[in-house]
Amino acid sequence: MITKYYSKKQLYVAAGLSRTTFYRKLLEIQPELAERGVTRNQQLLPPDVVEYICQKVRINSASLP
Repeated sequence: MITKYYSKKQLYVAAGLSRTTFYRKLLEIQPELAERGVTRNQQLLPPDVVEYICQKVRINSASLP
């Protein structure tokens, strides 16, 4: 269970993806993120959204700082 906020940069670094690739993956799930109240320009993401992104983009949450 993730309990803190993470930036998009922390997520793509933890995933080992380039910024461009990570943002392309986020565009694919943007409708679901919008339902959760996340805007495209939002940099700091709440814990529930971070967990969702980790599942969709296949980021190991143990690798998060």
